[in-house]
Amino acid sequence: MSKEHNTNISRRSFLKVLGIGGTAAMAACAGKSARDAALDDYKSQVEPPVGKMTFRTNPKTHEKVSLLGYGMMRLPTKDDSEEFDQEMINQQVDYAIEHGVNYFDTSPVYCKGESERCTGIALSRHKRSEYFVATKLSNFDNDSWGREASIQMYHDSMKQLQVDYIDYYLLHGVGMDGMEALHGRYLDNGVLDYLLEERAAGRIRNLGFSYHGDIEVFDYLLAENDKYKWDFVQIELNWLDWNYANEINDRNTDASYLYGELQKKGIPAVIMEPLLGGRLARVPSYVTEELKRRAPQKSIASWAFRYAGTPEGVLTVLSGMTFMEHLKDNLLSYCPLEPLSEEEQRMLDTRLAHQMMEEETIPCNACNYCMPCPYGIDIPTIFTHYNKMKIEKQMPWDKGDPEYRKKRRQFLISLDRAVERNRQPDHCIKCGRCISEKHCPQNIRIPEELERIDKLIEQLKREA
Repeated sequence: MSKEHNTNISRRSFLKVLGIGGTAAMAACAGKSARDAALDDYKSQVEPPVGKMTFRTNPKTHEKVSLLGYGMMRLPTKDDSEEFDQEMINQQVDYAIEHGVNYFDTSPVYCKGESERCTGIALSRHKRSEYFVATKLSNFDNDSWGREASIQMYHDSMKQLQVDYIDYYLLHGVGMDGMEALHGRYLDNGVLDYLLEERAAGRIRNLGFSYHGDIEVFDYLLAENDKYKWDFVQIELNWLDWNYANEINDRNTDASYLYGELQKKGIPAVIMEPLLGGRLARVPSYVTEELKRRAPQKSIASWAFRYAGTPEGVLTVLSGMTFMEHLKDNLLSYCPLEPLSEEEQRMLDTRLAHQMMEEETIPCNACNYCMPCPYGIDIPTIFTHYNKMKIEKQMPWDKGDPEYRKKRRQFLISLDRAVERNRQPDHCIKCGRCISEKHCPQNIRIPEELERIDKLIEQLKREA
């Protein structure tokens, strides 16, 4: 990975990609604006209360950490611009702190390498005691595996964040390239030993790692806990990944195992992907109906956040909140948390998860690690569009279906509304850049999936 990862996103493109409540991708066909459709879940949103945040206690420091953590990887940009909207970032950080959020998570590679700088500007306007900042040693590229380059990245993070110590520091994405990368990035070069010294000196208050991929790496690091004394570990946990992460992607590990192993060691869990890249806000209609029947006034996303926040071993749940609407909705979920009952948990992670697994969608989390594509292809939005049509059973598969002509037209029109023509799958030349550096945490065979979708599109066009 490199600092070119395009994890920033504009308001317009965000609405196209995420389509909160699962409505935006289809709104274009109905003549409804994407923004209006995306905000359907928020029309009756009430103002979240101040002073009601649920906190969890760090067992090492005994400090109170907000259950909602602010993920600074999808920062807002100015409309029709790649420039980050620092004024809006400041406003949302201020609002979050006012409502009890005190955990802010960033990385040197987020937002084209700008996230730490923008986060530092926003947080430096507050007292240092008002927030905890988490960042990562994101030395993914072989050129940055060296000791000097890695240590320089660590010190650069403090400069960008305008701090003289880091509250929560992570080895970033261990497991993505197996044991070889773990040794190359952190062990054989002495970098982890250096970070342990920095923790002992107080410049790192809590040391942990974020995990994707090879379970051998996760198990090894936990087995060495007596040596490293991990203060926390960041894992992917949501109601689909609890039992089905390995079925979604055989490189992933079920969250039930990861969380259970951390509990055995008494290590707090920091949760990423509570919405699975927005997929658990864009659920099939039968899931929406079930959840709305149980809680008509709550958003679909709130169920995922309550699910992720219910386990007592969870320290904080991260959310990449691009807009104020999302921040407010998540605050309502955690100010205070209403834990799920055991019956509600099983409804989600067993019954509904099993039904959704039968959909066989592309396991894209819209993390944008595959971006930017050198040929301009909008990979995450293409996969999001495909998934949405499939889970809503709007795919034009069967010519004998009386709705076939309508579905074919709807698929093509909504694709053109969501993805510009020059960014569609037919522009893929299989250069392999999106996978050459093992960019995708979900191990999606991106060129092959794009080719498959392109063939479908061409077939549907010929039938016009």
